[in-house]
Amino acid sequence: MKCPCCSGKSYEACCELAHLDILQVQTAEALMRSRYSAFVLANGDYLMKSHHKSTRPTKEKKAIVKWAKSVDWIRLNILNTTKSLANDTEGTVEFKAMFQERGELQMIHENSRFIKDNGCWYYIDAL
Repeated sequence: MKCPCCSGKSYEACCELAHLDILQVQTAEALMRSRYSAFVLANGDYLMKSHHKSTRPTKEKKAIVKWAKSVDWIRLNILNTTKSLANDTEGTVEFKAMFQERGELQMIHENSRFIKDNGCWYYIDAL
């Protein structure tokens, strides 16, 4: 199957690698893409694991999974990245994620912050 993150690669050659081992993620953009795919696949464990412990929500995994399953995910567009390469320790990724909820087209437009902690990229929050 094609990867839900819209990379053009197969899921097995793209986000599945991150979902199986977060240390495989080399850039903040790759983490953003893997998190989007995790929403599409309602992979709550990965969404929690890839969210930095300093800002990770508590007791929300079930709600996130329930919501992720309730919408039809359409597309991810990466608009911009800053300082988010393999040798960086922080970065941002601006994106638009389109989905349909109750028959209405919706969009999340966010500029997300990421940090690399002990060699592993994590989502922090949205600017």
